[in-house]
Amino acid sequence: MGNFQKNITAAKETAKQFAGGLRDLGESIAKGSWKTKVSILIFGFAHILRKQFLRGFAFLAGEAALIWVIFGFGWKYISKFGTLGTSSGGYNPDGTISYGDNSFFILLYGILVLIAFVALLILWSMNLRDSYKCEKRLAEGRSLLGNKDDWHSLFDRNFAQTLLTVPVIGIFIFTVLPILFMICIAFTNYDKDHTPPAALFTWVGFENFRKIFDFGSAGLGSTFFKVLGWTLCWAFFATFLNYFLGMGVAILINRNGIKFKKLWRTILVMTIAVPQIVSLLYIGKLFAADGLINLFLMDHGFIDRAIPFWTNANYARVLIILINLWVGIPYMMLIATGLLMNIPADLYESARIDGANSFQMFRKITLPYMLFVTGPFLLTSFTGNLNNFNVIYLLNKGQPKSMSLSDGAGATDLLVTWLYTVTVTNNDYKIAAVIGIMVFIVTAVISLAVYGMLPSVKDEEGFQ
Repeated sequence: MGNFQKNITAAKETAKQFAGGLRDLGESIAKGSWKTKVSILIFGFAHILRKQFLRGFAFLAGEAALIWVIFGFGWKYISKFGTLGTSSGGYNPDGTISYGDNSFFILLYGILVLIAFVALLILWSMNLRDSYKCEKRLAEGRSLLGNKDDWHSLFDRNFAQTLLTVPVIGIFIFTVLPILFMICIAFTNYDKDHTPPAALFTWVGFENFRKIFDFGSAGLGSTFFKVLGWTLCWAFFATFLNYFLGMGVAILINRNGIKFKKLWRTILVMTIAVPQIVSLLYIGKLFAADGLINLFLMDHGFIDRAIPFWTNANYARVLIILINLWVGIPYMMLIATGLLMNIPADLYESARIDGANSFQMFRKITLPYMLFVTGPFLLTSFTGNLNNFNVIYLLNKGQPKSMSLSDGAGATDLLVTWLYTVTVTNNDYKIAAVIGIMVFIVTAVISLAVYGMLPSVKDEEGFQ
């Protein structure tokens, strides 16, 4: 409840700040001088008249650039945003190719124009509020910041914000824009039969989401929830088995009396040094029907026929979890080794004097300390395993395929590997976008729910 109340308080504070910004904007428009009112159309006009040239021309240049993006470059795309195009390409009677509308570019650049429009509104608000703020400053008899002050502000006091401008623009272009594009694709019929420029795709509303939750023969509900169930099961075992076994290995190696500690650590670290694309592909071949493991067992009479490691769903799932231990335990062992050395030795000494055994010391001292320090890492590992593409795809590509699963899903497919199949193999981009959104929702819900339960979040003062 404490974290819930914090979130409610933060939301109220954000709403309060937003309302305050709107109130300031309305006051600027209503009470501002004629210079400020002209700035409604010509950004920076009032600043330029007050000889704040750097600030004024910055507002004006921003307005010009955004207006060009919206009307000069993007109007031909945003004007068709509602239909995503009406005329597809084809061959003319003379044999030349006629390129019609391209739904892909209409959607992509249309989103870019909408972002530019929102940026224009924000810049418009900043321009008016700052102009009115300067007016009030003059009315109070105080001087305005000059061009030299603005320059020093950009490259001295607020240099961090200036330096972050280019990365922030890059994040919007290369991260926010693709995410918004993917979300929009989920509401279209973009697939191999509607691929520009040969064909157009258009809006279909929530049809794709209904298909994901449809348990009928034409829907993907059964497949989606089976894959989701295995994804959560995999993430749980892949995270906590690696965590506790890696910690156990570190504790064993650190025990007094264990010789050749560096040797044991080096042997374990070697599994990290070998690239996964090599080791996992090789292990996948080892357990194939004609692989070394089955051949060895049959040659020595232990089995009569090959064990279906990759063709039996249950065998494949268990084997994948076990192989992942070989990959993941060394990472956790290295992390735990350093952390265990930081636990005060007098805590263990006091516990021994009080008659505590090894298990009690682990439960009361070691585990609470490790959970406190590595809680965020544990959450990150879990969310990372939800999207662990390498282990599944490199070992068996989500095999075996099952008649109870549709749209190319395999019995060991995670949502992310199924997403890859739907996108690359089936070219069903609309369903892939829906799956991508669902992966984000699942990851976000679990992360937010668990984050508030972490010991390091509940007690930020530190481990006592």
